Amino acid sequence: MGVVHHANYLSWFEMGRTELIREAGLSYRQLEERGILLPLTDTSLSFKYPARYDDEIEVRTWVEEISPVRIVFAYEIRRAADEQLLVTGKTHHAFTTPDFRPVRVNRLQPEVFEWLKEEHLRAFPPVM
Repeated sequence: MGVVHHANYLSWFEMGRTELIREAGLSYRQLEERGILLPLTDTSLSFKYPARYDDEIEVRTWVEEISPVRIVFAYEIRRAADEQLLVTGKTHHAFTTPDFRPVRVNRLQPEVFEWLKEEHLRAFPPVM
């Protein structure tokens, strides 16, 4: 059909999330080495316009919601050439230990939690 298969968008979400965490000065691997996993608990995608083969895309990622035990990342995927919105979506994650027990990230890794919270505030500043 000449369009990108829908499952690829989830991989692109993961790439965006990985790069956002890297901006905190950590790789996903380093986060896991610190004893924190982010297993996916839910996802949603809304398809607006298809990406075509050979399109260069841009993945925009931000922290939409955060608590000490959960985090929601939001995404926009756009075609780079004309910024056409292709897909929007969200992924919901729990903070867990390597054996998938829920953990309060603000206690285990307070600096990681504070950075992610600041990312959320940058995307959604408080209304005064």
